[in-house]
Amino acid sequence: MNIITDRDIAGTPLDGRRVAVIGYGNQGEAHALNLHDAGVNVVVGLRAESLSRSKAELAGLRVLGVAEACAAGDVVALMVPDDVMSEVMDEVVAPHIGAGAAVLFAHGFPLRFGGVEPPAGVDVVMVAPMGPGLRLRERFVEGSGLPGAYSVERDVTGNAKRVALEYAKAIGLTRVGLFRTTCAEETEIDLFSEQAVLCGGVTRLVSAGFETLVEAGYPSELAYMECLYELDLTVNLMRRYGIEGMRKRISRTALFGDLTRGDTVIGDTVREGMKRVLKDVRDGTFARELLEEQKGGGKTIDRRMKEESERLIEEMAATLAEVAHGEE
Repeated sequence: MNIITDRDIAGTPLDGRRVAVIGYGNQGEAHALNLHDAGVNVVVGLRAESLSRSKAELAGLRVLGVAEACAAGDVVALMVPDDVMSEVMDEVVAPHIGAGAAVLFAHGFPLRFGGVEPPAGVDVVMVAPMGPGLRLRERFVEGSGLPGAYSVERDVTGNAKRVALEYAKAIGLTRVGLFRTTCAEETEIDLFSEQAVLCGGVTRLVSAGFETLVEAGYPSELAYMECLYELDLTVNLMRRYGIEGMRKRISRTALFGDLTRGDTVIGDTVREGMKRVLKDVRDGTFARELLEEQKGGGKTIDRRMKEESERLIEEMAATLAEVAHGEE
């Protein structure tokens, strides 16, 4: 596997090109600030009524209207929410972007499932950080970065790959490592991992472990600390050393429990559930449900969040927040 780093990309990134970052939310702010600090000529495109205009200006960024920014950008980086991405593309980007420019996405969902169609005559690339915008910015300021993935979906000019690599370098991804993929592949892996492991899987596992202990009569405070607080320690070991490396660094008691009891919890039933989750991702079922949820104003999300907030583990999270995060 070819992992691209800074040393593989010569010269000043995006030298002579202007990048228009459209949107200034979680990803947009981090991208714009990292680009600016890397010496890239960057402008931010925002609506006149956007509450983010003053925030971006106070950070030292030049702010233009969305249409004006699209016209000014040699690279137009779309950082707006997925549910308005198609509208922004059709009504603002397509009429104003110049021929031979590049449209850049921070993840593949809009192209894979969102019905977004960039206009003819422009390059289309994706540069996707493997983490939230806040962490992307923090790591950059610290002198490091996040890993990421890139793809070239359309190469009209012959320069699309170069643009993607230089953009990735400018926001700090190649300080760690950059992988080549496709929008479809990145989207499907990302959605599955969020649902089955990183968010849906981990939250259910932690909650189930906590509730099992509390129902058996153990103190809820200790159950919370053991099932949630210590999770970070184990994950950090796995991230740094891999699963085998983590196992070499825990107690023999913990190791024996891992190897002899783990499959009792994560067994065939869970694996079959993961296969169903992946099927829904790949055939578009999840994407259709998500887009309908967004069109309906997020009522299902609001209802489920309210239900989850009433669980005892959330009460413990509020009660023990200072203890759990006292080292930060």
